[in-house]
Amino acid sequence: MTAALPFTPADRDFLIALRRDLHQHPELAWKDERTAGRLEKALRECGARDIRRICATGVVARIPGTDSGATVAVRGDIDALPIQEATGLAFTSEHAGVMHACGHDVHASWAVGAALLLARQPARGDTVILLQPAEEVGEGARAMIEAGAVDGVRAVFGAHVDRRFPVGEVVAQAGPLAASTDTFNILVRGRGAHGARPHMALDPVVGAASIVTAIQTIVSRRLDPGSPGVISVGIIQGGTAPNIIPEEVELAGTIRATGQAARSLLTTELSRLASAVAAAHGLTATVSIREGTPPLVNPPECAAWASSAVQTLLGPAALVPLGVVNMGGEDFACYLEQVPGCFMRIGAREPDGDTVDAHTPRFAPAECAIFVGAAVLAQAARNASSALAD
Repeated sequence: MTAALPFTPADRDFLIALRRDLHQHPELAWKDERTAGRLEKALRECGARDIRRICATGVVARIPGTDSGATVAVRGDIDALPIQEATGLAFTSEHAGVMHACGHDVHASWAVGAALLLARQPARGDTVILLQPAEEVGEGARAMIEAGAVDGVRAVFGAHVDRRFPVGEVVAQAGPLAASTDTFNILVRGRGAHGARPHMALDPVVGAASIVTAIQTIVSRRLDPGSPGVISVGIIQGGTAPNIIPEEVELAGTIRATGQAARSLLTTELSRLASAVAAAHGLTATVSIREGTPPLVNPPECAAWASSAVQTLLGPAALVPLGVVNMGGEDFACYLEQVPGCFMRIGAREPDGDTVDAHTPRFAPAECAIFVGAAVLAQAARNASSALAD
């Protein structure tokens, strides 16, 4: 199927070489200096203009349009993860403990591929290519926005590799596609004592255990069953010895929701319930919530431009539903708070290949996904630029 896409053999060699180079030299968020330099070079070779650094290691470039159509943007993320690679690829990571385990090497390459296609067949208006750092830590999109990367942009498109789907299938649908990613900390304070004399204490360990159990009822009893939500405790810390009841215990975890109303309810109820349960044990609970990325919700009009691009290039059967509720986060959602757009999932499993989850040591997207992603993103940009100009 990818053989029918508008790439010459030289284009394919160019993009595969780029992807393999990025994969072999992965860099973590805000440390991806070499990656940014390599992508600048690739964009120059594609004919992009006004190539510049932004936010230290981000790269922005422009592909001129044919007339006065609307300016649109294509985004690819570029940072890697702190994981030791175990794929066995010939171009495996040369950096111990660092790996492109989420496919950002492919995302960056297909953004360059979209620039290549748009330079040959431009949209009506300009297309801005955004190569964004720090997606994995949820900081890059906001930094790019604050630096003016999407000023004047009328629509933005991005995508993520997904080995649950074979190469040639694409999810481009309206509605929620990823969840918010807020983080909470709860410091439970009491009074310490010898473990042999618990009646002398106000035990924060027992209180913390009750809080962990109680906050699970927020999703099961306070949230509308039709609204997805998650509250997970990932850290419990306290104590210095098995025979000492400590003064305090700390809890930390994540809150996920696919809509703003559910997000607000979960965070409000977490604070209320944690404080109330602590008080019932004679303790105090100090709750702090750090706002993460917002829910990612594709608006219908932009999803229609993206889905039209998929069907034009790959046929109607290539367009598939996500089929699950995704409670993972994606900081592309920050762009959608400023500019309408669409985020897609691009099939990245080779024929008869295994479904391997991202953020694991053996994650390796099929390279043919580069060409699907590049072509679909370029065509979605053309569709949006024309529609917004009319």
